[in-house]
Amino acid sequence: MSLSIEITQARFPLAQVFRISRGAKTAADVITVTVSNGEHIGYGESVPYARYDESLDSVSKQLQAAKKHIRHLDDHSSLAHYLPAGSARNALDCALWDLKAKVSGRSVSALLSLDVTQQCFTAQTISVDSIENMQASARKLAGAPLIKVKLDPDAVVEKIRAIHEVTPQSKLIVDANEGWSIDDLKAVAAPLKACNVVLIEQPIPAQDDGVLESYRCPIPLCADESCHTSEDLSVLKRRYQSVNIKLDKTGGLTEAVTLYREAKSLGFSVMVGCMVGSSLAMAPAFLLCAHADFVDLDGPLLIAQDRPQGFRFENGRMWQPTPFLWGQP
Repeated sequence: MSLSIEITQARFPLAQVFRISRGAKTAADVITVTVSNGEHIGYGESVPYARYDESLDSVSKQLQAAKKHIRHLDDHSSLAHYLPAGSARNALDCALWDLKAKVSGRSVSALLSLDVTQQCFTAQTISVDSIENMQASARKLAGAPLIKVKLDPDAVVEKIRAIHEVTPQSKLIVDANEGWSIDDLKAVAAPLKACNVVLIEQPIPAQDDGVLESYRCPIPLCADESCHTSEDLSVLKRRYQSVNIKLDKTGGLTEAVTLYREAKSLGFSVMVGCMVGSSLAMAPAFLLCAHADFVDLDGPLLIAQDRPQGFRFENGRMWQPTPFLWGQP
């Protein structure tokens, strides 16, 4: 069964400016991979990330170079020989899984022996802004089960207290995106715990996070930029209590499943996360959410217009409508 592979680029304007500690963005620039056997078509989406030296052009070139090696569905297992873990491999890996589902007549969750995720609650994100604006954003989400707050080193405690004040029942995840020092972390950890912060994500730059081995934080710490594949887990076990699995880091669903299973076996809690993209990017990650400890797949809520037949959201609850855009026969 010979395959044809097409690589395209797309831009999804955001509903509003999205800010994290290292900068702001107004659109999600994505790669879409389409794989066809002449009868069925599989789709995959990835989000090139400058933090990992990726761009739309560099990822497109990686895929153009690799696609000549992929001629049959059985070649799926050899992707790691041609592409490193990252967004290029992710888009192709997920497109091949989607095609397999359509050719086999079985869902991707069935093909991978994953428990079906009927629905889950995703974190809803508040991006870096002034105290007043972040509190106003929180007020709109008041009562949400889980809120993720992006923070730089400025006014950390004041911002979280303002958010906690207007939605005291919500559990909070704080995401520093490598923007803090160990001294910053030590200074804010106890006050944040008092404000119902249940997880702190990647407080220290990945290259410096060895300092966490000698620090016991009162709030569990989650590795994001420090966690890419299952090979990272042995080192991370000494520094973190949780890992954030993003398919654009693992290089697709295949490695994400391995990382998920190994992380759980080692006692990590697991967050299933995302870059900012459409429902096509979220769909493969959603398959890991049945037993995930935290879910952060609100990318479609951040863009102004999602793809057709994408996820449905209501007060943080997300589910797949029927028909759905990915992974089904």
